[in-house]
Amino acid sequence: MIRNWLAMRLLTRNMQALNAGNADPTLRMEAEDVRFRFPGTSSWAADVRGRDLVETWLQKMVAAGVKHHCDEVVVSGPPWRMTLALRGHDWADDAAGNRVYANRYVIWGTLAWGRLRDYEVYEDTEKTLEFDRYVRQAPAR
Repeated sequence: MIRNWLAMRLLTRNMQALNAGNADPTLRMEAEDVRFRFPGTSSWAADVRGRDLVETWLQKMVAAGVKHHCDEVVVSGPPWRMTLALRGHDWADDAAGNRVYANRYVIWGTLAWGRLRDYEVYEDTEKTLEFDRYVRQAPAR
């Protein structure tokens, strides 16, 4: 119970920083050789290894104005092989405040000694493709 509460606090703080354009708290949680996957055929699709490549992906998301909210977090397992499940939602608004993207996601990951080693994000990939089309046509932020 306390681990879930602590994980929720930590991830909420990290997402608030990410929403403000700062990916550093999220990246500090990741192992140097972290594996990250975002399935699909959109420009967001990724299967990369390494914190630097994840940082590039996160900066693209920040630049597109995508914001996040963590709805629920569950962690289990021993410290050397913990499982993380996170459910949340993300969105992006245009300059006028109109919602141009809204989606829900689940992140499934593995941690070892407090470092994220492997994770995958599951979203509605059709909505992600629609957001791709919007970003290509939208004026620069």
